[in-house]
Amino acid sequence: MEKGLRGGVARAFSLTEDVVYAGMGILLAFSAAALLVSGAIELWRATMEGAPLKAVIGLLDRTLLVLMLVELLYTVRVSFRQHALLPEPFLIVGLIAATRRILVVTAEFSVKGEAQPGRFREGMVEIGLLTVMVVALVGSLLMLRRREQAARPVVVES
Repeated sequence: MEKGLRGGVARAFSLTEDVVYAGMGILLAFSAAALLVSGAIELWRATMEGAPLKAVIGLLDRTLLVLMLVELLYTVRVSFRQHALLPEPFLIVGLIAATRRILVVTAEFSVKGEAQPGRFREGMVEIGLLTVMVVALVGSLLMLRRREQAARPVVVES
């Protein structure tokens, strides 16, 4: 009886997990599509108003955000299929987020051309910390891939 009860509870939790993953996937997909459409509309408006450079920076920011959402959608899909969380997709999302921020900060400085030493220093510290984070994330991804390669069985042909 207890084994049957535990099995039933486990199946109920598994079904609940699948429903939650499906809902998250739908929300992420709609969010990505909405960001793409709104980004295109904003770029069109800004270009018609004569400020395309600022709009391109906004579009770059939104496009990289869409890329993060798509990577999260991939993570949800893998989690849905395997019923396990894998670290690699989260590291890739972190890498995209850090790269996105580096590009946006750099682009904002090139457009605004601010000569305020305090703001410039803050931006440089932010870019420096983000660069360290990128190096750490890439190192983590490399270690994960090496571990996966080492775990694969070696087939020797005779």
